[in-house]
Amino acid sequence: MTDALVDFTQITRRDLDTPDASAYADEFAKGIDEALVRKISADKGEPDWVLAVRLKALAQFHTLEMPSWGPDLSGLDFGQIRYFATATNTPNAKTWADVDPTIKKTFERLQIPQAERALLAGVGAQYESETVYHSLKAEWEEQGVIFLDFDEAVRTHPELVKKHFTRVVPINDHKFAALHYAVFSGGTFLYVPSGVRVTQPLQAYFRMNAINQGQFEHTLIVVEEGAQAHYIEGCSAPKYGSASLHAGCVEVQVGAGASCRYSSVENWSADTFNLNTKRSVVQARGRMEWIGGNLGSGTTMLYPCSVLVGAEARADHLGVAFANAGQNQDTGAKVILQGERTRATVVSKSLSKGGGVSTYRGLIDVGARATDAVVNVECDALMLDGESVSDTIPYIRCGNDTASITHEASAGKISEETLLYCASRGLDPEVAKGVIVNGFLDEVVKTLPLEYASELNRLIELEMEGSIG
Repeated sequence: MTDALVDFTQITRRDLDTPDASAYADEFAKGIDEALVRKISADKGEPDWVLAVRLKALAQFHTLEMPSWGPDLSGLDFGQIRYFATATNTPNAKTWADVDPTIKKTFERLQIPQAERALLAGVGAQYESETVYHSLKAEWEEQGVIFLDFDEAVRTHPELVKKHFTRVVPINDHKFAALHYAVFSGGTFLYVPSGVRVTQPLQAYFRMNAINQGQFEHTLIVVEEGAQAHYIEGCSAPKYGSASLHAGCVEVQVGAGASCRYSSVENWSADTFNLNTKRSVVQARGRMEWIGGNLGSGTTMLYPCSVLVGAEARADHLGVAFANAGQNQDTGAKVILQGERTRATVVSKSLSKGGGVSTYRGLIDVGARATDAVVNVECDALMLDGESVSDTIPYIRCGNDTASITHEASAGKISEETLLYCASRGLDPEVAKGVIVNGFLDEVVKTLPLEYASELNRLIELEMEGSIG
């Protein structure tokens, strides 16, 4: 494996699920109200326009209804979530030596320092509500690339942030988007100027550590005309037996002829409600790639969205979801095609085990002006036992009869005949299951960079412990 990413091949389930000392969390109250929102903004020294966004969002949060579809969210008690907490007095360090020793130990266990080697353009690390470390190589900074903790970007590039903030995901998009905008903290601001092609990936890692913690990082990526960027994100949280909430937000703007790849592995604990929002707007001839792995969290609702507004814009969505015992992974993709000759592909692979529920929920919306649009959707589900559940819920709207839309879906189990065949070739049944799973995921995994494929495979192997020998 190369050094481009966090090396999950050396990480155990204990590394991901073991909490660190979090007595600091007792200093921060649970629940949300206007006083908290004002305190967050004041502590960060934000300009008045940011506070106005927060207060408007808080009002929307109290007004908007909970989703009436999807997984059961009745176990989420907003009054028991800690919406803001910090574990260090030295946030946003520029060298690892300056990171709080306790926090540094966590990230070292997760292999974060290794991510700074030659193949990365920049690295960010967030712990609870604040970024504790952020860096960008000088060669990219000299070309005008901005890669900052979002809070720092608000302070140092306020007009640029204000121009793009909330433009892709509006404040009132849904209840959890409104909640996010009320209490957002940390995250990433990535700006790539016109014509600059960042050939090395940039990586951020988010750790939610305390019991009943909420994390609401905001990621804003702007890739101007003819530019290129690859952003990689990893997430984890320990298990406490009491609910945590992740409601981050990702806004991506892809300029004309530009390209952006967003790769993520969301591996929160089974305590976590992962209710994330991700969306991109793609201009003419631009390309957006979403590559995602969703594991770990008890309840997930995540549907990365691409809005293809320009002619010949393109989006590719590749996703893997794993639902283990007690998990409900409700994931998918949304593609809204508005420009002429736009193209989109969606490939979704899901695994379920131990009674887990895995659902693909997708939207394809072809607008009246999207002449000659082409969309291909492929959803495949593999259930590893007789208890698990898999559903496919596609929704297709087509407003232009020149469009070509295909949807393929399959669901199945590992048959006794297949295992018997493998046994006849000398394979232990548990090893055979591993071989079958690897083959099932091959269509997605072979599309990924080597380092990302290794990361995802290792996490799936951790989830499959007890099924793969």
